Amino acid sequence: MDDKAFESMNMVPFIDIMLVLLTIVLMTSSFIVSGKIPLNLPSASNTDKDRDQQRMLELDAEGQLYLDSLPVQVAELDSALTGEDRQTPFLLRADKSIALQKFVDVMDALKTLGFTRVAIQTEAGG
Repeated sequence: MDDKAFESMNMVPFIDIMLVLLTIVLMTSSFIVSGKIPLNLPSASNTDKDRDQQRMLELDAEGQLYLDSLPVQVAELDSALTGEDRQTPFLLRADKSIALQKFVDVMDALKTLGFTRVAIQTEAGG
């Protein structure tokens, strides 16, 4: 019998497997990271932890409005929410440094459109 001694190992298949595993890890980790807009929320003594299927409205420190993490203008809310059930709950997250008028404009737009189930997110404490 002509047995050949084990002289070297082909590393290419192992490198291919490791690159595939690295790709899988990087792709799944991007889904784990929440892409929420960074906000400095005001604090309140009692916060509601119960969140059902609701739409998210966010106002950042510059006053930019986001509907489900997509930028939108207050005047465009009517067209963006066309066909939405008026009983849909909304969660309004607003940076505490924005002008009160921008917050009131968003609340007024939702009220004008007939949405009554609006909650305001705050941080616990204070």
